[in-house]
Amino acid sequence: MHTTPGIHATQSIQDDVYAQWVKDPEGFWAEAGEAIHWYKRWNRVLDGSRPPFYRWFPGAEVNTCYNALDWHVEHGRADQAALIYDSPVTGTVKSFTYRELRDEVARFAGALVGQGVGKGDRVIIYMPMVPEAAVAMLACARIGAIHSVVFGGFASHELAARISHARPEVIVSASCGIEVNRVVPYKPLLDKAIELAEVKPRRCIVLQRPQEQAPLIPGRDLDWAELTAAAQPAACVPVAATDPLYILYTSGTTGMPKGVVRDNGGHLVALKWSMTHIYGVEPGEVYWAASDLGWAVGHSYIVYGPLFNGNTTVLYEGKPVGTPDPGAFWRVISQHRVSVFFTAPTAIRAIKRDDPTGEHVRRYDLSAFRTFFLAGERCDPDTLHWAEQQLGVPVVDHWWQTETGWPIGVNCVGLGMLPVKPGSCAKAVAGYDVRVLGEDGQELPVGHTGNIVIRLPLPPGCLPTLWSNDEGYVSSYLSRYPGYYLTADAGYKDADGYLWVMGRTDDIINVAGHRLSTGAMEEVLASHPDVAECAVVGVGDEIKGEIPLGLVVLKAGVRRSPAAIGDDLVGMVRERIGPVAAFRTVVVVQRLPKTRSGKILRGTIKKIADGREYRVPPTIDDPASLDEITGVLATVGYPRR
Repeated sequence: MHTTPGIHATQSIQDDVYAQWVKDPEGFWAEAGEAIHWYKRWNRVLDGSRPPFYRWFPGAEVNTCYNALDWHVEHGRADQAALIYDSPVTGTVKSFTYRELRDEVARFAGALVGQGVGKGDRVIIYMPMVPEAAVAMLACARIGAIHSVVFGGFASHELAARISHARPEVIVSASCGIEVNRVVPYKPLLDKAIELAEVKPRRCIVLQRPQEQAPLIPGRDLDWAELTAAAQPAACVPVAATDPLYILYTSGTTGMPKGVVRDNGGHLVALKWSMTHIYGVEPGEVYWAASDLGWAVGHSYIVYGPLFNGNTTVLYEGKPVGTPDPGAFWRVISQHRVSVFFTAPTAIRAIKRDDPTGEHVRRYDLSAFRTFFLAGERCDPDTLHWAEQQLGVPVVDHWWQTETGWPIGVNCVGLGMLPVKPGSCAKAVAGYDVRVLGEDGQELPVGHTGNIVIRLPLPPGCLPTLWSNDEGYVSSYLSRYPGYYLTADAGYKDADGYLWVMGRTDDIINVAGHRLSTGAMEEVLASHPDVAECAVVGVGDEIKGEIPLGLVVLKAGVRRSPAAIGDDLVGMVRERIGPVAAFRTVVVVQRLPKTRSGKILRGTIKKIADGREYRVPPTIDDPASLDEITGVLATVGYPRR
């Protein structure tokens, strides 16, 4: 049972809009659909004839690229900046107007058509954070091809699995990616992946970057610049609203890859609605999501959402720290007059670790900066407060998933701010009927932690199924609680209807029969003044079944001994969570193992501590961090012998 900070939310515009949706869901989405350009309108808003496979806007025809680019060119935004490419790793800043971006996309779409790519064909995009990656995505959408972006630099066997599953006609890649202090050649990884794959693409189109020239294989590989120079621009192709726009493979999959499908119509409607109502950003303003095009955030809020809304979007090839310093994000916001910014809590924790007093923040003019959104994992209150204090703008933690493609729980800034409760993502968004269920499928009372689910049908923009795997869609998400989508997140609702997402369901540990949230313990550790980042995992214990183990990264310049800090932390958890948590062990590490998107690999840490075999996740940012964890855990007796 949880208690909630003493903030009570009154009825708000967000509540009123949610009530509107509850009263008439199809009418609600029909009205939202009026903001989109359709070649042909829908027969009905929702097709529920084959549950659990619901489809939005059946019968409608639309083109995603037309709504993102051409419509704006034709309606007064031709000379407005559509995309700003900012790359501190190459020292490049380049801006594209809506007309320029439309022309680049049309030309590359023509290049794809020239290689035999058409409606329904798959194109894998394996590229770094360069404008050409966004151009390739939009070009696929323009001709009705289905893109599948694979994070640049992914290991060959992981790329091969996606090639085998998606069966692309063409792969679009680049000669290299660029990290803070090294160039990463992509072509050897791509060649090895094609060698391993069960099916082979007919062509590879390779962008040659100045930092690395890749050897091309005659007859298969084509040079991006040469190909596009000779291509004729392609027009937008109308597709069914229910046709797939893209496939995005979830990170860390094993066996058959889980390819999340996104359709054209529902995706357009949901993202366009979200830009104004959730993010509160007006057409013409600069919006920046500091993520990667290989992740859902990159698809939804670097490319599609901002362009649907007529914004200027920033595509950033750099890091939160080290390119060149912890002021990197604030420099971009200042230089490009960013109004609304979105990144992951882990990026802010890295900045806070290196610049705890915010000296780098004060170097920049942030007068255009209005709202700061965080998502990707739960933001601990200490990090949220630090960002609020340093930046002087509202900091909005929100919750969504690759599968949903847009927010589930959020403080809808465009509908007027609700009171902020640090640690909560606020309330469910219109379209999502969010419940908290117990193991028996019964809804739990206020304040009780359980499995967070969403009652079907899911709103527009969410996955209608998995690519070539309807059965896997049902077994992965819909079978645990029939009639509900299982988020695999655990948490509770408070008396005001606020959602508290405490972590993945496997982050709920059972200590001597007590179900406890490791997220709640992490919140306590993160509040310590010397702690920059932390993770808590449940490890096996002969007596209690499971006990929590804490790992912390200390802030720069901390002089107190790790043992003294560890004693503090054990005492704090005992005081705030209770002795029942049996929290006794904290280890200090230099860095926590994470995916490239910034998610801490808690499951892998747990396997190391328990002495179980583990697979190095393909999305890991720094494999050496696992070696460090193994060594540090050995000093405190893990795995138990």
